[in-house]
Amino acid sequence: MNFPNTLTILRIFFVPFLVAVLVEQDLRVEFHGVVWVANEFLALGIFLAAAATDLLDGYLARRWGQITTVGTLLDPIADKLLISAALVSLVQTHRVPAWMVVLIVGREFAVSGLRSIAAAEGYTIQASDLGKTKMITQVIAISMVLVSIRWTALQGFAMLWMWGVVVFGIASAVEYFRKFWRKVDNSIKYRRRKELLRIERQRKRMARAQARPEAQKMGQLQ
Repeated sequence: MNFPNTLTILRIFFVPFLVAVLVEQDLRVEFHGVVWVANEFLALGIFLAAAATDLLDGYLARRWGQITTVGTLLDPIADKLLISAALVSLVQTHRVPAWMVVLIVGREFAVSGLRSIAAAEGYTIQASDLGKTKMITQVIAISMVLVSIRWTALQGFAMLWMWGVVVFGIASAVEYFRKFWRKVDNSIKYRRRKELLRIERQRKRMARAQARPEAQKMGQLQ
């Protein structure tokens, strides 16, 4: 277990704390009756800290040459858990439309399914540039929604960012499907072609083996 992978796992542990703070709307840090940190800003701090680990673990893994298959597969899972938990919690508090979250989370499940199938075929689908842009857009959009809870004038701006999340999410999903069909589907077709050729060679060998005794019998009769 290297340090970048530890940061990825740490991001997963941030998720329940984020959900607890978002759902508990009356949570606040007070001292002598003075509110120091309201729950939306506490949630924002937890969310940004978790998002920072996403940038840091990838940077350190590349810089230190510690890119592993476990990290490559675990990193997007941690991202999806963080984003999905935040969005579902915001739907619970009526801050984000449910249909948007259904599209975003559904996209995450679809891409995860593609990654799993690709991994079973021996391929690792790397995150595309659109996928990285989508992640950055999600972080900004969720942060803006959290800020707009306190400053309602920013709600329109926050929803504009949420629309950006939907657009980039769909575009990056199309990119993942394209990679999947280009690599995995071609691999499956190639493997099946090899299997058919192997079966055909075995059939020809069996046919020749059966024909040889018959030829010998014919020679003896002559």
